[in-house]
Amino acid sequence: MSVEPFSIHISDSELNELGRRTTDVRFPKNIENEKWDRGISGAYLSDVVEYWKTKYNWRKAEEGLNMFHHFKTTISNTSIHFIYEKGRASNSIPIILSHGWPDSFLRYIKMIPLLTDPEKLGIDSKFSFDVVIPSLPGFGFSDYPKSGLINNETISDLWLELMTKKLGYHRFVASGGDIGSGVTRYLASKYPENLIGIHLTDVGIIRQLIGNSVEQSLSSEEQNYVESISAWLKSEAGYMSIQATKPQTLAFGLSDSPVGLAAWILEKFHSWGGLKTDLSLDDILTNIMIYWFNNNISTATRIYYENSHSLNPIGTIGVPTAVCLFSEDILLPPREWVERNFNIVRWKVVRKGGHFTSMENPIAYAQDLFQFVEGLGKTL
Repeated sequence: MSVEPFSIHISDSELNELGRRTTDVRFPKNIENEKWDRGISGAYLSDVVEYWKTKYNWRKAEEGLNMFHHFKTTISNTSIHFIYEKGRASNSIPIILSHGWPDSFLRYIKMIPLLTDPEKLGIDSKFSFDVVIPSLPGFGFSDYPKSGLINNETISDLWLELMTKKLGYHRFVASGGDIGSGVTRYLASKYPENLIGIHLTDVGIIRQLIGNSVEQSLSSEEQNYVESISAWLKSEAGYMSIQATKPQTLAFGLSDSPVGLAAWILEKFHSWGGLKTDLSLDDILTNIMIYWFNNNISTATRIYYENSHSLNPIGTIGVPTAVCLFSEDILLPPREWVERNFNIVRWKVVRKGGHFTSMENPIAYAQDLFQFVEGLGKTL
């Protein structure tokens, strides 16, 4: 199938229906209004819903999204949506950026003008990037296949076909965080000959270190990581347990209530640093709207189930790798473990930003990408 242009347009009837549902919302009784220790703050959510109803403007957001070039194509009987923007330089380098949950392709759109035109960063670069930002299958405006398995590994297969067969790039850079980090790592593991390098903002949960029976074999940094992840799994990972075991049960409630969907997503933005930065409420609501209008929270959460039940292990990755950590992110990995398992050529810690990286601090992310690729030199 060919690559076809695509434009986002949500009908007035869908917007009116959303308005009705947010107006007729029923809030639970006896909730914690100020605290976040049992979940989202009731007072905060009430304020968000009021803003959503009275001030947020989807048409403005839609117009902004449509300023970029959107496309759809079919790969393995699955319709995949992606943004594709070519760089200004004649020798632009292709890059694919993979998002995670509970974000969307929106995670990277602030990066597009910076990567396609490095002058906007104040960088005198000899190259720019051709930027490809797909929606994961079952996320955003991508469909979910009627049959077949979707997990981090199989998505990497789709991305290889998108980049090589659909867009004609034999070699490219891949970058990602959250689920996107996993997809990127599988690309590097399975198709190293096609990867110039990979750029990661996390390396996932390092389960190999959990339950290590020989504590003496762990460094102090690794032991601190084990302790922090054990505490995190007890206090913060309830969403993960549900989505990895019974995502369909959860999906019925979140698909029926936009406020319920917003609460589920907003709590993660709070817990993972997004509400502590300059990330605007409009950006977060636009992200929620993308889930709501496509009615795909079911397939978006299902990837946790598939990943926990079907992934093949990844060995040591030999592709040149950059790790760019944002200090407010969750579960920052121990450097020595990462260096034993990846071909690390660049390591950077950015002070400002949390889990949603390029939504929160796109300039630092883009700068690090240019510095990483420039450092690869003769491998380009």
